Amino acid sequence: KMRLFNKKNTRWAGINPHDKTECDANVAVKHLKGNILHYSYYSIEQHMKQLDKFSSISAKEYLIKNNTVAITDIDTRAIVRHVRSAGSMNAIMSTSILDLDQLKAILAKVPSMEGMELSSQVSTETPYDFGGFENAMKVAVLDAGVKHNILRNLVKRGCHVRVFPWNTSFQEMQHWNPNGYMISNGPGDPSVMPDVVHTVKAIIDADVPLFGICLGHQLLAEANGLTTYKMHNGHRGINHPVKNIITGTCEITSQNHGFAVKKEDVENANNIEVTHINLNDNSIEGIRVKNKNAFSVQYHPEAAPGPHDSAYLFDEFVSMIRTSMKSDVTVVA
Repeated sequence: KMRLFNKKNTRWAGINPHDKTECDANVAVKHLKGNILHYSYYSIEQHMKQLDKFSSISAKEYLIKNNTVAITDIDTRAIVRHVRSAGSMNAIMSTSILDLDQLKAILAKVPSMEGMELSSQVSTETPYDFGGFENAMKVAVLDAGVKHNILRNLVKRGCHVRVFPWNTSFQEMQHWNPNGYMISNGPGDPSVMPDVVHTVKAIIDADVPLFGICLGHQLLAEANGLTTYKMHNGHRGINHPVKNIITGTCEITSQNHGFAVKKEDVENANNIEVTHINLNDNSIEGIRVKNKNAFSVQYHPEAAPGPHDSAYLFDEFVSMIRTSMKSDVTVVA
């Protein structure tokens, strides 16, 4: 976790520092080095002794070494109140340019997240095997910015996992003959990813088991003719309540996304069933395609260190694959 300090209050922000990337637009302001995530901004108290307990170097030395800007004495609650009413927005910090008008001019040139494709900046460039080599059940992961704990959850459940670049076609992945497909989380606007939408549609048409998470959820929706849109605030945090409509139970979920599936489109689609809704704003949190082996959720069932309420979704995906594999077996008398 990363602790946000100011003189008036203390706040906690839940993040997964060991994962390759968070799933939303703010990945654009982070530096990716290998599989380690380096934040390009940090909010700290004037005295950083609490951050120095378990490190061989001080927090200040670490930030300087990694060329990371630090900020102190900010009222984080005031920022939250402003963003809550004004909506998600770009921001800028500088230690070299201190003229406010000049900083505003630079910030004005930063494009809106709406209409931006960012998966190409964070996806693997070449396919690689993550683990589970001894397993017969093969899952192809389309990497739009995948978090490694998604891959760990699949391997833990007996899958041989191979990760493919974000723009890999269905035909290319099929050469590996996978038993299931995972469409990963990632940053950017799903409405400007037509080639990936086409790939997802091809997987659905082939009726190979498919599970989409976050951006993968939005791409599944787009592949079924549903509209996605940029949210006013987005969902950020590790305690969003989501209702599983099928079971009637509530899950506490981790979320970090700025786009969502248009509720009216889902309700008017004959081939789509809503499986999960957000109890804060009633937005769509999960869908499945009727009469197909395809489903998705907007949140993060792989959340590390948690919450783990939604981890069962990986079990459901694996069960779907096993059932599909059995039906593909032809018994010769």
